[in-house]
Amino acid sequence: MAEKFFTFPIRGEKLSMTVEVENWVHTRQTEFQRIDILDTLAFGRILLLDGHIQLATLDEFAYHEALVQMPMLSMAAPKRALVIGGGDGGVLRELVRHSSLTHIDMVEIDAGVVEASKEFLPTLSAGAFDDPRVHLHIADAFPFVKSITEPYDLIVADSTDVYEGEDGNLSEMLFTQGFYEDCKRALSKDGFLVTQADNIVFCPYSVESILELFGKVFPKVGHYAGMVPSFGGYSGYAWASHGATIRPDLERAKSLGLRYLNPATIGLAEANWPF
Repeated sequence: MAEKFFTFPIRGEKLSMTVEVENWVHTRQTEFQRIDILDTLAFGRILLLDGHIQLATLDEFAYHEALVQMPMLSMAAPKRALVIGGGDGGVLRELVRHSSLTHIDMVEIDAGVVEASKEFLPTLSAGAFDDPRVHLHIADAFPFVKSITEPYDLIVADSTDVYEGEDGNLSEMLFTQGFYEDCKRALSKDGFLVTQADNIVFCPYSVESILELFGKVFPKVGHYAGMVPSFGGYSGYAWASHGATIRPDLERAKSLGLRYLNPATIGLAEANWPF
């Protein structure tokens, strides 16, 4: 019999959340990780990878809008985007809102995440995988980024956190100076690299570490935050560029029909709390 309650960590063994489960929707062990999809009373349908929450239908739009739209709305007419990870399709959904984009590559190592999300979380992508501008590559991101010859205006690293006390995490190599140097070579002169940066309330050292690495590679770096309750409160984001600055166009934001980002939440994000 499936468990009625499920507990997942927010910060190692120090802090966790317990949710009441209505239905265990899907479980799969892939070559890379265990995928679980559960219906919960508090957060709606949630996606977990190796027992760690990746998104909840209650608030995933806040996470994905902050991750994608803050940099996208800071560029006049971006043409090309690269998504690293993001197999649930939420980042793609936000990108395809922009008519200026002509080419979107997604590099996801685990086909199981894409398959499970399409079947059990279809609202996440909302058909974005079928957009003709989207090109899905089931592959390792590291050789892919090294082989890039045409630059991207936006590179989104939508990866899992590097979890405390756990070795061999799939995302560990995404948080290295070498990988960021490859991203710099693949980024257009006015473009942005953006990555999720963990919970800024309970582990601000995560974004601090990313910004330190960014600063060794890029001339311009920064961070912002968004409110994502299923992640334990605030979700952090770090960005880097050749010189451009995250400064979202509020009028364009209004035209996109966003659910989370508005002048108030953009202002809160840019406040860089709690640093």
